[in-house]
Amino acid sequence: MKCPFCKHEEIVVLESRESEDNEVTRRRRECKRCQKRFTTYERVENISLKIVKKDDRMENYDRAKIKNGLLKACEKSNCSQEDIENIVDDIEMRLMARKTTQVSSSDIGRMILTRLKKLDPVAYLRFASVFLEFTDVQEFKAQIKELS
Repeated sequence: MKCPFCKHEEIVVLESRESEDNEVTRRRRECKRCQKRFTTYERVENISLKIVKKDDRMENYDRAKIKNGLLKACEKSNCSQEDIENIVDDIEMRLMARKTTQVSSSDIGRMILTRLKKLDPVAYLRFASVFLEFTDVQEFKAQIKELS
């Protein structure tokens, strides 16, 4: 593993913690060169979900797509990296708990919206504008009014 700040390869693990369900290991690390700290999350990848897109195409589940959507929505907001990871973990656990191996992308989008609404209203609006395909300012106003 390399330091995300200086790319040095000597990293020390300061603390390891298992999640409540023992699915994820959180490790607090420190770079020996620059002394900066960062967190990593380790999990076993064994999800065999298929995502049904709006146009009925099927794709393999990709955790990174959910995370990237959240990162874009939360850009320049008060959402922490840990908040984003927690949302992705929660959604992933709920998807795995379903009895079906096929999930619609709109179900995932609604799950993200629900969590962002509680976390950060601006991030919620950013994500909603893309997911709900806003076409004019009136739709933004309606969502803002609903948040108020």
